[in-house]
Amino acid sequence: MLKLTAIDRYLARLIALPMLGTLVVAAMLLVLDKMLSLFDFVAAEGGPVSVVWRMLANMLPEYLSLGIPIGLMLGILLAFRKLAQTSELDVMRAVGLSYGRLLRVPYLFAMGMAVLNLGIVGFVQPLSRHAYEALRFELRSGALGASIKVGEFTSLGKRMTMRIERSLDEGRNLQGIFVRAEGKNGQSLAVTAAQGSFLATDDPDTIIFRLRDGVLVNNAPQYKTPRILSFSSHDLPIDLPQIESFRGRDVDREKTIIELVQIAHDPATPQKLRNEVRANFHFRVVEVVMMMLLPLAALAFAIPPKRSTSALGVFLSIVFIVTYHKINQYGESVGALGRVDPIIALWGPFLLTAALIFWMYHVIAHRPGGQPIGALEFAFAKIGKKLRSILPTGTRRNGGSTSQDAEAEGAA
Repeated sequence: MLKLTAIDRYLARLIALPMLGTLVVAAMLLVLDKMLSLFDFVAAEGGPVSVVWRMLANMLPEYLSLGIPIGLMLGILLAFRKLAQTSELDVMRAVGLSYGRLLRVPYLFAMGMAVLNLGIVGFVQPLSRHAYEALRFELRSGALGASIKVGEFTSLGKRMTMRIERSLDEGRNLQGIFVRAEGKNGQSLAVTAAQGSFLATDDPDTIIFRLRDGVLVNNAPQYKTPRILSFSSHDLPIDLPQIESFRGRDVDREKTIIELVQIAHDPATPQKLRNEVRANFHFRVVEVVMMMLLPLAALAFAIPPKRSTSALGVFLSIVFIVTYHKINQYGESVGALGRVDPIIALWGPFLLTAALIFWMYHVIAHRPGGQPIGALEFAFAKIGKKLRSILPTGTRRNGGSTSQDAEAEGAA
């Protein structure tokens, strides 16, 4: 059993808080970005607001699959950055703790998060994506009980049109009602009513529209004149339109990782589908495997030059993860089209990225004073110095008088 020392427990505390905080913030930012478009979509389809939260819950696994690597990277990076800036890292190195020994706890986090991410992208995310698409389908088809839009003509099937002027008490009290229905034998029915409400029946395919204080006009080819009826209460049965059932999990992104392997090895699978399945499988696996290299990359980005408080490494680490994720998405698309073998399209960038990470770690760990991003730090420092010299600062750093003070002295 692995025994953790006091330094290991100290490192674990330093990593855990920023990692969890970053994971929550990243997931919430992605959710908030999606929430606005979902509210617009649900409102346009006339669906209940509660479905937005169900759709967002089904989107959360997809956001976590990207948020977990970002949280892991920044958690380790910020922990080592704090150790470097407070000189604790120098003390640990002076007493004989190598970077390899200090990375023991980060790799425990990396393995745990990699297993968690594999469970999400391999099994949870495909099912939640299918549930999300099912909710979108049901919204568009009206299976979720989409509300009738007030002030607009709404079609219920092919033979009935309805318009509601006002909706009160959450739809239980409808006012200013107009209904027109047409029968198959040429018969037509037009109804206006002051109030009405929908009532459920024992038949799930039929509801009752109870109307009050209205006029009914019935016309048919055999009638010489339309029949007009005034009523205080009238029940109008409405046949609900047939709703098409949603498709099964036929898309490769909605298959679990085991199902992808089975489809790829099935001789009856068409070549086009095989390419799509293989590309999606390798995309999921390579995203998880990359997490095992993130502790090395985080260490390289974390340690700034001596006597420097630059946060360039934090910025570059986020750009690094997002860029690599986008490259993998492009590789998956190219592999799914069959232009490049999915193994080359996805594992090729992985090997190049892994070589870059190992080089950065070698520089920071085995070269005295080595800085893998030192050239960028130097360049950004020069750019910052030039910007400070161009922008007005009001006062000089050496405590000298400002230009306004000089003009005042000259006037005196």
